[in-house]
Amino acid sequence: MKKLKVNMPVFKSESEEADWWASREGRELVKQGSAKLEARKAKPKGSPLVASLNRKNSIQIALRVPETDLVEARRIAERKGIGYQTLLKMLLHEGLQREARRH
Repeated sequence: MKKLKVNMPVFKSESEEADWWASREGRELVKQGSAKLEARKAKPKGSPLVASLNRKNSIQIALRVPETDLVEARRIAERKGIGYQTLLKMLLHEGLQREARRH
């Protein structure tokens, strides 16, 4: 993968920032970070649920969450020995299953 040199722009609004991350340059930066993470992984960690969530095809989205929730997610994920994004995917998956069973 070709390494892009990126000068992070200063954004005037959240909308402008979201547009930048959706641009080719922003997507390439995300891909580079993902590739670096994949290269560092020796073996999958976590439960069978984590492993199955990591194997499924996924779609990248931008989701804004309160900073306090993100801090708490990172704290819990570190305690569990998993990445915070994996934890958030697990919680989303469990919540969706619970809601589906209610109806």
